[in-house]
Amino acid sequence: MRLHTQEWGTGDRLAVLVHGIMSDHRTWRRVGPALAERGYRVVAVDQRGHGLSPRGTGATPRERYDLDAYAQDLVDTLPTGIELAVGHSLGGISLLRAVERLKPARAVYVDPAWQFALAEGLDPAVFVEFRHATAEQIAALNPRWEQADIEVELATLAAWDPDSALALAGQHSGLPEAPAVPSLVVLADGSMLLGPADAALLRARGLEVRTVPGAGHTVHRDDHEGFLAALDGWI
Repeated sequence: MRLHTQEWGTGDRLAVLVHGIMSDHRTWRRVGPALAERGYRVVAVDQRGHGLSPRGTGATPRERYDLDAYAQDLVDTLPTGIELAVGHSLGGISLLRAVERLKPARAVYVDPAWQFALAEGLDPAVFVEFRHATAEQIAALNPRWEQADIEVELATLAAWDPDSALALAGQHSGLPEAPAVPSLVVLADGSMLLGPADAALLRARGLEVRTVPGAGHTVHRDDHEGFLAALDGWI
Protein backbone atom coordinates (compact mmCIF):
# COMPACT_ATOMS: atom_id res chain seq x y z
CA MET A 1 0.00 0.00 0.00
CA ARG A 2 1.22 3.48 -0.87
CA LEU A 3 0.35 5.87 1.92
CA HIS A 4 -0.64 9.51 1.66
CA THR A 5 2.17 11.79 2.80
CA GLN A 6 2.63 15.41 3.83
CA GLU A 7 5.96 17.17 3.50
CA TRP A 8 7.61 20.19 5.09
CA GLY A 9 10.98 21.68 4.17
CA THR A 10 13.53 20.98 1.48
CA GLY A 11 16.61 20.26 3.59
CA ASP A 12 19.21 17.68 2.69
CA ARG A 13 18.46 15.59 5.80
CA LEU A 14 15.38 13.35 5.77
CA ALA A 15 13.03 12.90 8.75
CA VAL A 16 9.88 10.78 8.75
CA LEU A 17 6.95 11.02 11.17
CA VAL A 18 4.45 8.24 11.93
CA HIS A 19 1.30 9.09 13.90
CA GLY A 20 -0.76 7.10 16.38
CA ILE A 21 -4.20 5.56 16.19
CA MET A 22 -7.19 7.81 15.33
CA SER A 23 -4.80 10.47 14.05
CA ASP A 24 -2.96 11.30 10.83
CA HIS A 25 -0.15 13.56 9.59
CA ARG A 26 -1.90 16.61 11.03
CA THR A 27 -0.90 15.62 14.57
CA TRP A 28 2.60 16.80 13.59
CA ARG A 29 1.42 20.27 12.54
CA ARG A 30 4.05 21.95 14.75
CA VAL A 31 6.73 19.26 14.78
CA GLY A 32 7.03 19.05 10.99
CA PRO A 33 7.74 22.76 10.48
CA ALA A 34 10.07 22.80 13.52
CA LEU A 35 12.20 20.04 12.03
CA ALA A 36 12.12 21.75 8.64
CA GLU A 37 13.54 24.87 10.30
CA ARG A 38 16.39 22.68 11.53
CA GLY A 39 17.33 21.64 8.01
CA TYR A 40 15.22 18.54 7.47
CA ARG A 41 12.98 17.51 4.64
CA VAL A 42 10.13 16.06 6.67
CA VAL A 43 7.75 13.36 5.40
CA ALA A 44 4.72 12.48 7.54
CA VAL A 45 2.51 9.57 6.58
CA ASP A 46 -1.16 8.82 7.06
CA GLN A 47 -1.17 5.18 8.16
CA ARG A 48 -3.65 2.80 6.52
CA GLY A 49 -7.21 3.54 7.58
CA HIS A 50 -6.26 7.06 8.64
CA GLY A 51 -6.45 10.43 6.91
CA LEU A 52 -6.21 10.26 3.14
CA SER A 53 -4.55 6.85 2.95
CA PRO A 54 -6.44 3.79 1.68
CA ARG A 55 -8.38 1.52 3.98
CA GLY A 56 -7.15 -2.00 4.53
CA THR A 57 -8.62 -4.88 2.54
CA GLY A 58 -9.83 -8.23 3.82
CA ALA A 59 -12.85 -9.92 5.31
CA THR A 60 -12.17 -8.98 8.94
CA PRO A 61 -10.72 -5.97 10.79
CA ARG A 62 -7.70 -8.10 11.74
CA GLU A 63 -6.99 -8.91 8.09
CA ARG A 64 -7.35 -5.27 7.12
CA TYR A 65 -5.21 -3.91 9.94
CA ASP A 66 -2.62 -6.47 10.94
CA LEU A 67 0.30 -4.83 12.74
CA ASP A 68 2.80 -6.21 10.23
CA ALA A 69 0.82 -4.56 7.41
CA TYR A 70 1.35 -1.14 8.98
CA ALA A 71 5.08 -1.76 8.96
CA GLN A 72 5.09 -2.98 5.37
CA ASP A 73 3.22 0.16 4.33
CA LEU A 74 6.07 2.29 5.69
CA VAL A 75 8.63 0.24 3.78
CA ASP A 76 6.59 0.52 0.58
CA THR A 77 6.00 4.27 0.93
CA LEU A 78 8.98 5.98 2.54
CA PRO A 79 12.14 6.96 0.66
CA THR A 80 15.58 5.66 1.51
CA GLY A 81 18.26 7.60 3.34
CA ILE A 82 16.23 8.42 6.44
CA GLU A 83 18.25 10.22 9.08
CA LEU A 84 15.52 10.52 11.72
CA ALA A 85 12.39 8.37 12.12
CA VAL A 86 9.77 9.27 14.74
CA GLY A 87 6.78 7.10 15.66
CA HIS A 88 4.08 7.91 18.20
CA SER A 89 1.93 5.30 19.98
CA LEU A 90 0.67 2.91 17.25
CA GLY A 91 3.25 4.58 15.01
CA GLY A 92 5.87 3.36 17.46
CA ILE A 93 4.76 -0.21 16.79
CA SER A 94 4.78 0.31 13.03
CA LEU A 95 8.21 1.92 13.11
CA LEU A 96 9.71 -0.74 15.35
CA ARG A 97 8.51 -3.50 13.03
CA ALA A 98 9.89 -1.68 9.99
CA VAL A 99 13.08 -0.19 11.41
CA GLU A 100 15.46 -2.93 10.28
CA ARG A 101 14.25 -2.48 6.69
CA LEU A 102 14.00 1.32 6.75
CA LYS A 103 17.44 1.63 8.36
CA PRO A 104 17.16 5.20 9.69
CA ALA A 105 20.28 6.64 11.26
CA ARG A 106 18.24 7.28 14.45
CA ALA A 107 14.80 6.27 15.69
CA VAL A 108 12.61 8.06 18.23
CA TYR A 109 9.61 6.32 19.77
CA VAL A 110 7.11 8.64 21.44
CA ASP A 111 5.13 6.94 24.22
CA PRO A 112 5.03 3.83 22.01
CA ALA A 113 2.15 1.38 22.42
CA TRP A 114 4.45 -1.64 22.63
CA GLN A 115 2.65 -2.96 25.70
CA PHE A 116 -0.87 -1.87 24.83
CA ALA A 117 -2.30 -5.39 25.16
CA LEU A 118 -1.13 -5.46 28.77
CA ALA A 119 -2.30 -1.98 29.75
CA GLU A 120 -5.36 -1.81 31.98
CA GLY A 121 -8.54 -0.32 30.58
CA LEU A 122 -7.45 -0.26 26.94
CA ASP A 123 -10.40 -2.05 25.36
CA PRO A 124 -10.20 -1.23 21.62
CA ALA A 125 -13.94 -0.52 21.62
CA VAL A 126 -13.21 2.58 23.71
CA PHE A 127 -11.39 4.09 20.73
CA VAL A 128 -14.42 3.48 18.51
CA GLU A 129 -16.71 5.25 20.96
CA PHE A 130 -14.35 8.22 21.07
CA ARG A 131 -14.83 8.79 17.35
CA HIS A 132 -17.93 10.81 18.19
CA ALA A 133 -16.28 12.97 20.84
CA THR A 134 -17.18 16.65 20.90
CA ALA A 135 -14.77 19.56 20.96
CA GLU A 136 -15.66 20.10 24.62
CA GLN A 137 -14.86 16.49 25.51
CA ILE A 138 -11.54 16.60 23.65
CA ALA A 139 -10.60 19.85 25.39
CA ALA A 140 -11.48 18.41 28.80
CA LEU A 141 -9.30 15.35 28.19
CA ASN A 142 -6.43 17.45 26.80
CA PRO A 143 -6.33 20.70 28.77
CA ARG A 144 -2.86 21.64 27.45
CA TRP A 145 -3.81 21.49 23.78
CA GLU A 146 -4.15 24.57 21.65
CA GLN A 147 -7.50 25.19 19.95
CA ALA A 148 -5.94 24.19 16.64
CA ASP A 149 -5.14 20.76 18.03
CA ILE A 150 -8.75 20.25 19.09
CA GLU A 151 -9.90 21.14 15.59
CA VAL A 152 -7.32 18.76 14.11
CA GLU A 153 -8.53 15.98 16.40
CA LEU A 154 -12.11 16.43 15.24
CA ALA A 155 -11.00 16.31 11.61
CA THR A 156 -8.76 13.28 12.02
CA LEU A 157 -11.44 11.33 13.89
CA ALA A 158 -13.85 11.96 11.02
CA ALA A 159 -11.27 10.64 8.52
CA TRP A 160 -10.41 7.50 10.53
CA ASP A 161 -11.62 3.91 10.02
CA PRO A 162 -12.59 2.57 13.48
CA ASP A 163 -12.03 -1.00 12.31
CA SER A 164 -8.33 -0.26 12.82
CA ALA A 165 -9.05 -0.11 16.56
CA LEU A 166 -11.15 -3.26 16.64
CA ALA A 167 -8.31 -5.07 14.87
CA LEU A 168 -6.04 -4.52 17.87
CA ALA A 169 -7.90 -7.15 19.91
CA GLY A 170 -5.68 -10.20 20.20
CA GLN A 171 -2.63 -8.53 18.68
CA HIS A 172 0.47 -7.85 20.77
CA SER A 173 3.71 -6.04 20.13
CA GLY A 174 6.11 -6.24 23.08
CA LEU A 175 9.31 -4.42 23.96
CA PRO A 176 12.30 -4.51 21.60
CA GLU A 177 15.01 -6.96 22.63
CA ALA A 178 17.72 -4.60 21.35
CA PRO A 179 17.79 -1.42 19.25
CA ALA A 180 18.34 -2.06 15.55
CA VAL A 181 19.57 1.55 15.26
CA PRO A 182 20.38 4.15 17.93
CA SER A 183 17.01 4.66 19.60
CA LEU A 184 15.38 7.14 21.97
CA VAL A 185 12.10 6.56 23.80
CA VAL A 186 10.26 9.73 24.87
CA LEU A 187 7.64 8.90 27.49
CA ALA A 188 4.63 10.72 28.81
CA ASP A 189 4.84 11.69 32.46
CA GLY A 190 3.27 8.71 34.23
CA SER A 191 2.86 6.83 30.95
CA MET A 192 -0.02 4.35 30.92
CA LEU A 193 1.74 2.29 28.27
CA LEU A 194 5.27 1.91 29.61
CA GLY A 195 5.89 1.94 33.35
CA PRO A 196 9.10 2.41 35.35
CA ALA A 197 10.01 -1.28 35.09
CA ASP A 198 9.58 -1.15 31.31
CA ALA A 199 11.75 1.98 31.12
CA ALA A 200 14.47 0.33 33.19
CA LEU A 201 14.40 -2.74 30.96
CA LEU A 202 14.62 -0.62 27.82
CA ARG A 203 17.66 1.19 29.23
CA ALA A 204 19.28 -2.13 30.08
CA ARG A 205 18.69 -3.23 26.48
CA GLY A 206 20.48 -0.19 25.09
CA LEU A 207 17.71 2.34 24.37
CA GLU A 208 17.82 5.83 25.81
CA VAL A 209 14.67 6.78 27.72
CA ARG A 210 13.54 10.32 28.56
CA THR A 211 10.34 11.70 30.05
CA VAL A 212 8.67 15.04 29.38
CA PRO A 213 7.40 16.28 32.77
CA GLY A 214 3.69 17.03 32.86
CA ALA A 215 3.02 15.73 29.35
CA GLY A 216 0.35 13.17 28.57
CA HIS A 217 0.29 10.47 25.90
CA THR A 218 0.36 12.91 22.97
CA VAL A 219 3.60 14.38 24.24
CA HIS A 220 4.26 16.51 21.17
CA ARG A 221 0.88 18.24 21.45
CA ASP A 222 0.79 18.57 25.24
CA ASP A 223 4.18 20.27 25.39
CA HIS A 224 5.67 21.09 21.99
CA GLU A 225 8.72 22.86 23.37
CA GLY A 226 9.29 20.19 26.00
CA PHE A 227 9.09 17.52 23.32
CA LEU A 228 11.68 19.26 21.16
CA ALA A 229 13.88 19.70 24.22
CA ALA A 230 13.64 15.95 24.86
CA LEU A 231 15.06 15.41 21.37
CA ASP A 232 18.23 17.35 22.22
CA GLY A 233 21.16 15.50 20.71
CA TRP A 234 18.90 13.44 18.46
CA ILE A 235 17.84 16.12 15.94
